Amino acid sequence: MKGYEIVYDPRGVVETERVMPAPRVAGLDGMRLGVLDNTKWNGNRLLRKTAARLSGQFALAAVNYYRKESFSKVADEALIAAIAADNDIVLTAIGD
Repeated sequence: MKGYEIVYDPRGVVETERVMPAPRVAGLDGMRLGVLDNTKWNGNRLLRKTAARLSGQFALAAVNYYRKESFSKVADEALIAAIAADNDIVLTAIGD
């Protein structure tokens, strides 16, 4: 293609959907806490220590642990459904 140049736009296209956050809970006593580990190197350590501190400060009904397949992928829909069904609140973090 003599006389033509191909230019690639590195910005790509980002599609978003506005999602309203869930309402805050009044307190943590009696809540079932779901802890989602995203498999980042220090994530599990950070999450377990945070869950232990919360368990020490509040009368949580249960603490349930879950693990994503990979930090670079979205969680499987079945995993998200299980977490939503079995917990009142969820804790997740990036532990880099």
